[in-house]
Amino acid sequence: MKFPGHRRHKHYFPVEDKDPLINHLNAEDRLKRNYICGIDQIVVDIEAKVDQAFLDEFHLQRGMSQVIDNDVTNALYERLKRDDMIDYEFAGGTIGNTMHNYSVLADDRSVLLGVMSESIEIGSYAYKFLCNTSSRVDLDHLQPVAGPIGRCFTLIDDSGERTFAISAGLMNYLRPESISQSLIENASALVISAYLMRTKGDETMTQATMQAVEYANKAGVPVVLTLGTKFLIEQDPQWWAEFVEKHVDILAMNEEEGEAITGFDDPLMAADKALDWVDLVICTAGPTGLYMAGYVEDSMKRETEYPLLPGAIPEFNRYEFSRAMRKSHCDNPIRVYSHTAPYMGGPDTIKNTNGAGDCALAAVLHDLSANVYHRLNVPNSAKHEQAAITYSSLAQISKYANRASFEVLVQHSPRLSRGLPEREDSLEQSYWDQ
Repeated sequence: MKFPGHRRHKHYFPVEDKDPLINHLNAEDRLKRNYICGIDQIVVDIEAKVDQAFLDEFHLQRGMSQVIDNDVTNALYERLKRDDMIDYEFAGGTIGNTMHNYSVLADDRSVLLGVMSESIEIGSYAYKFLCNTSSRVDLDHLQPVAGPIGRCFTLIDDSGERTFAISAGLMNYLRPESISQSLIENASALVISAYLMRTKGDETMTQATMQAVEYANKAGVPVVLTLGTKFLIEQDPQWWAEFVEKHVDILAMNEEEGEAITGFDDPLMAADKALDWVDLVICTAGPTGLYMAGYVEDSMKRETEYPLLPGAIPEFNRYEFSRAMRKSHCDNPIRVYSHTAPYMGGPDTIKNTNGAGDCALAAVLHDLSANVYHRLNVPNSAKHEQAAITYSSLAQISKYANRASFEVLVQHSPRLSRGLPEREDSLEQSYWDQ
């Protein structure tokens, strides 16, 4: 486990230090490993620049995420290839991206559940997915299917608006019996997306996802939900609010999705409302930055050393140096919030917004997983006298998430090709030291 973010101190995680009292132990005995688990619709992302006439030709609604049938998929792909309109083809999927980026940042194991073509040809979509996924992502639990995985077309117009056309293939046929109960129960987190609930007919992805959620809820494993798109949430916000309250512990969203599920267009107020249902909220707000909200025991709150910020909740960041806790673990819970502006004010040129939120979530998951890793290996540490679910404070996590998502914004791929640099040449070390 590589530690999240950057630290003022040398590396204060002690499990591998040469201590005379523990030298007699084998390395295998001293280091216990953990992992996170995610479920996704396994897809390859295809990105192209188009105009409104192109969208009209294929009856696609601008700015929306929609499912297309095989005939439209083949015609669309042939047209893009014929006119040389394809810019990039990447392994994709909201949770697939998150698992990959988590494993790159943490340099540690994650497990991806879904389906994979049992017969894979070189150059096929399934082949491209495998080639562009980190070797740290465990794909051994994928369910084989006799057919293609999904394709997601990201069609970008002149204004930068993204329209998604999804060819499902067999990506929604993950069966409930393919979900290993022990795998879920021993994970540090289960990560799902709202897209998994959008199935129809004989597709079994929703049932499989609910089976995994049931295992996680019973075992006390944190369930992390990323909302994915406002259009899906807008169809039935009450259902989603009830689902989140009943099954979800950590909610990730952007400001539009936050408004769709809570009714508040202010990301801070949306995050505050979501705390009625969950223990921790991550809300990305584009050029405004990133908000986090959570709970902490009143006696363990820590005041910020930064200037207090105005907002719909006055001086909302007062206790942002606190580590988040489950509300149920607090005798006297109080709500804590943090906000971080985009890293370096945001990139000069944004090459891609697809996946930036997934990367921010991966950074948050890295911090949660690091906390579990530290507790497994140093259970008597003073750090775990507080029953926190994060290793770092909300302020530090939000900075880390912003820094990670910056790397996606300045590249075309939604997936990181490397971890964050050990030395920030473009910014003073004070960014991390604060």
